[in-house]
Amino acid sequence: MTHDLPPIRESLEAHGLLARKSFGQHFLLDLNVTRKIARFAGPFDGRAVIEVGPGPGGLTRALLESDAGPVILVEKDPRFIPLLNELDDGSGRLSIVEGDALKVREAELATGPAHLVSNLPYNVGTALLIKWLTGPWRPHALTLMFQKEVAERVVAAPGDDAYGRLAVISQAVCEARIVMHLPAAAFTPPPKVASAVVHLVPHAETPDAATLKRLERITAAAFGQRRKMLRSSLKQLGGAALCEAAGIEPDARAEVIDLDGFLRLADALDRQERSA
Repeated sequence: MTHDLPPIRESLEAHGLLARKSFGQHFLLDLNVTRKIARFAGPFDGRAVIEVGPGPGGLTRALLESDAGPVILVEKDPRFIPLLNELDDGSGRLSIVEGDALKVREAELATGPAHLVSNLPYNVGTALLIKWLTGPWRPHALTLMFQKEVAERVVAAPGDDAYGRLAVISQAVCEARIVMHLPAAAFTPPPKVASAVVHLVPHAETPDAATLKRLERITAAAFGQRRKMLRSSLKQLGGAALCEAAGIEPDARAEVIDLDGFLRLADALDRQERSA
């Protein structure tokens, strides 16, 4: 449906649109690249796809060419709504929501399992990922572009420099891997950093909301003072006693504790608070 559309650069010029730094906007205009991202995200098998921050619609065009069912766009910048409307072929497959993705209720946008596929605005990418991982709505899969350093934090393993709370929370909920790297030159305007696409598939069984909240508290404390031993960094949550209840060495540091260890700490915190 997109073969007869003008090139995206022409559409941007026709609408007089430039990227806004305040929105963290960097446009991906190469359809060969966006089609590759759509392939990594699929197959969709007719399921709905939600795209956050579509901007001028480079990735949207690729999604509309795919086997996706409804394609639902969430765009905060009203300047792009007229341009995105031009992608609508009248089939009813495309819908556009003008709003802040941090406040949107995804369950109200799509019925049934849905994918999230987005080139996320750099300034809210991490906050959006945490929302989708820990909130009440669970996507079928997520294929998301981040700054390279954020992508590395999502997939990092214990002992890696990038290992921290984002890795623990992400991997508690999903299998996560980097599927694509993009240089800054792939974007208009080029950002100061490289980017990477992460594909996340939720585990068949994931921690419940209460466990995730405890995991967030523990990782915030543990990695907030990552050079300290856990007996010190977790002092406000129980310190050495909490570690011992979880079978964790109190003199260890957060950077060497694997996901199972953090889940045991969350369970120990639950038992501790129930008995208090």
